[in-house]
Amino acid sequence: MSGAPAKKRVLQTTVAAAAAGVVVFAPLAPAPSLAQAGAPVEIRIGANAGFTRIEFAGVVGARARVRQDGRTVVVRIGTTAAPDVSRLRVDPPKGLEKIETRAAQGATELVLTLAEGAGATSGAADGAVWLNLYAPARDGDGLRRSPVPIGGAVPVAAEVKGPQTVMRFDWSGPVGAAVFRRGEAVWAVFDHAARMQMKGEGLNGARWAAGPDFTAVRIPVEPGQAVAARAEGSTWVVTIGGTAPAPSGVDIERDDAVKASLTARMAGATRTVWLTDPMIGDRFAAVTALAPGKGLKVGRRTVDVGFLPTAHGLVVETPTDDLSVTADGDLVTVTRPRGLTLSSPTAGLERAAEGADAPRAASRPALIPADWSADAGEGGFIARHRALQDGSERESGRAAEDPRAPIEARLAYARFLVGHGLGFEAVGVLNALIKQTPAMQGVAEVRGLRGAARASIGRFNEAEADFSSGALAGDPSTKVWQGYVAAQQGDWANARRLFAAGAGVVDGFAPEWRARFGAAHAMAAVETGDADAARELLAYVFSQPNVSAPDQLTARLVQARLFELDEKPERALAVYKAVARAPLDGIATPARLGVIKLEMAKGALKADAAAAQLEALKWRWRGDATELAVIRTLGELYLSQGRYREALTTLKTAGSKIVTLPGGDRLQADLDNAFRALFLEGAADGLQPVQALALFFDFRELTPVGADGDEMVRRLARRLIDVDLLDQAAELLKYQAENRLDGVAKAQVSTNLAAVYLMNRQPEEALKALWSSRTTLLPAAMNLERRALEARALMELGRYEHALEVLGKDASPAARDVRADILWKQQQWGAAATLYDQRLGDRWKETAVPLSEVEETRLIRAGAGYSLARDAGALSRLSKNYAGFAEGARSPGAIRVALAGLDGGDSGRPQDFAALSAGADAYAGWIAQTKAEFRAKTGAGQ
Repeated sequence: MSGAPAKKRVLQTTVAAAAAGVVVFAPLAPAPSLAQAGAPVEIRIGANAGFTRIEFAGVVGARARVRQDGRTVVVRIGTTAAPDVSRLRVDPPKGLEKIETRAAQGATELVLTLAEGAGATSGAADGAVWLNLYAPARDGDGLRRSPVPIGGAVPVAAEVKGPQTVMRFDWSGPVGAAVFRRGEAVWAVFDHAARMQMKGEGLNGARWAAGPDFTAVRIPVEPGQAVAARAEGSTWVVTIGGTAPAPSGVDIERDDAVKASLTARMAGATRTVWLTDPMIGDRFAAVTALAPGKGLKVGRRTVDVGFLPTAHGLVVETPTDDLSVTADGDLVTVTRPRGLTLSSPTAGLERAAEGADAPRAASRPALIPADWSADAGEGGFIARHRALQDGSERESGRAAEDPRAPIEARLAYARFLVGHGLGFEAVGVLNALIKQTPAMQGVAEVRGLRGAARASIGRFNEAEADFSSGALAGDPSTKVWQGYVAAQQGDWANARRLFAAGAGVVDGFAPEWRARFGAAHAMAAVETGDADAARELLAYVFSQPNVSAPDQLTARLVQARLFELDEKPERALAVYKAVARAPLDGIATPARLGVIKLEMAKGALKADAAAAQLEALKWRWRGDATELAVIRTLGELYLSQGRYREALTTLKTAGSKIVTLPGGDRLQADLDNAFRALFLEGAADGLQPVQALALFFDFRELTPVGADGDEMVRRLARRLIDVDLLDQAAELLKYQAENRLDGVAKAQVSTNLAAVYLMNRQPEEALKALWSSRTTLLPAAMNLERRALEARALMELGRYEHALEVLGKDASPAARDVRADILWKQQQWGAAATLYDQRLGDRWKETAVPLSEVEETRLIRAGAGYSLARDAGALSRLSKNYAGFAEGARSPGAIRVALAGLDGGDSGRPQDFAALSAGADAYAGWIAQTKAEFRAKTGAGQ
């Protein structure tokens, strides 16, 4: 290791340094600091789903030092002035049990006690020292604690033991790794970013680089030295030299399900890391995996990709620039956009002569020629079917013992079944063939035959999966089938494009399929407004020999739609009525729908009767574009009648299969528009609040995310609050906050929820709502509102000091109201009276306007407070300004007593002030004010 040329080591160092990335952790939005900008110590707090970050910035804070001892993290700050940590005390982040400050010589230390199972990391970046706190992982949440040790550096110790060099990477938690030899170096790649703190013998020339989510270590080695890797707890041990055990646990298989790919089975695969070799300059991928050790014993190479032998993990080389290496659970998939270049799946099979009576392969993999349905021989269909079935069974039995057995007899039998319209049987034969020989998924004819069989029996999604296979890419016969599938699903524009792409091979199909494809193409032309093309295609359909009755009726259905397009409703109605009498639901249902629409348009059918017929029709045929059209028509009819519950129920009952069809998005749009009309545009305002709430909860999953959904909920909550249905309003807001929103929108609704809880005298629930929705970068006005609500909730719980600590220096009107109420409850009469007086301001000048309920409460408490504080001058001024407001007030006696004071005669006795304090309920005034604010925000009464 130490004998590498100096020039090579210089090159390694230079390239590695140029390639090294910056270690970037989970993004955090900046949070308001606990100190003013520019202060010697600024403490900033931010949080995301994974962890909470605390930053120490400022001239002094940026030089803080962090150390950890078990669950205790100590942050030493070089100033004797203790920083403000009130936010961390009042509402500690997840993972923090408590925080304390203690004096040290010439400094202050913050002592953070972590919760059991919580973790912490620290570092310095952007002129600040940061500390990340990780909450204890919950069972089943899938989260792993950060394995990076406190300080961000992983100790790496190396020791030379005879011919071996043993390296230990001491992570603090489980990490995925890949360890392998490439050229004249051993690589160790980890799936987390960290600094490598390397020391010890045997590290000459070793270099490391870190990216956003990985760390790579490259160690030059002598030729021929083996490498092994194992895990000891969270420590990875890499041994270079000596004899290495043979690795196992990684198996590579071919996968042709969608496109030609290679799949590696490797338990615990975590991440794909693309690296550039500093010596060679090429790119390769390392796939990391968790312990225990598993590796690839023997390398493997194809035209597009090469797999290196590994001590642990997987390494993929490629000369291409579009290779995809995806780690998903225990599978690693290697492919390219158009699939890998691999040998034919049939290359290793034996060849067998086809029987003289067996259907021959078509010129195209998805083509169904007419001769496949010909029944040659004396026995006709039955004899031919038995002969082909017997041959297929014999071949299948041999394939069970010999993987190189031929496939000709099974393919011939499948062609026969497809040609005779026995789609279910054909699918079974082809599935069995693929199950015995999975590589057959890459054979074009196998995928084409199975796709055609599936499409013929209505399994359109499964058929599309076959037609989308890389083996059929660019085949025109496949395009015809894809056009047919698109037409059956109502994707008319795409159907026309695909039919046009396969137009050159349509005449190669059997007549019955030419007729079906022609009718489907004609319907697509009608739906896209091309009447001339539809006429030509219908003429083509009617010219086909021996067209079956169902296919003729399908063409007549298209003809009726063409009459509608040509504005000939009477002719269209006649054709629809004739087709609707057919005993075939798949054809009669769309015809009956056409009859209902046309008769409603001409006024021959009333809306109620039409709705009843459509309700019956809805259950007659399901699963395709016809059902979608019936449901949309019925939903629109109910909406036009103002039957909102029936409309929403109808549109909502469409199955998951229907809404995924082309045009299914319009069904969802109908639902959304109806819901918006009800709860955003005022259509539900005529319902009683409880009825509106019931309707909303029955369809609450339709609430849009964002501002519109927020406004809907606020409007409905305001109606419930107006009639004092506070429990129901809280339930509504809580569901919205917990299930529909995130970020600022969630914080806004949670703020409203906290206000409702406080109105309902549930301060604990109010605090939960506020704390569970805390986030960064909230608007300043929302921050002020939330702070005042939090302080009011704490006040109601009797935690006066905490409430004042939360308010801090906030001088907003809401904060001053809460602060005044707290001082009143603490019996600090003079200070409370001063604040109440200040909140009244110059209100005494508006003598023509009576005092509101909140203003009367402030006046009564200001007067009583001045009296109890023996502040005669302030009381005299207050009495002079507001004595005239007693007339016409809600509580004239209380105002007179408060302004008279303790020395004001019979009305100023001390016992009167006890009753006065109880009567002047600031809480009731706050509730009235909050209700008014709700009404103003939702535009009530406009």
